[in-house]
Amino acid sequence: MTKNSDYKERFYKVYENLPLGIREETVLVINGEPVTWKVIKLEIDNNTPLSSEMLNKLISLGFI
Repeated sequence: MTKNSDYKERFYKVYENLPLGIREETVLVINGEPVTWKVIKLEIDNNTPLSSEMLNKLISLGFI
């Protein structure tokens, strides 16, 4: 299992347990823009280059 797939798995476990209202809240700021849990999930689902940066930030902050 790669580091990125491990991070994705950790993200999905946390995301699935978040209350629906929390998913709409800002969790990160990327390139000066606020990003919600839902936006991060969308980026991860589409395997965008930005998703790796988001996952790494969530890990470094201890959120996942």
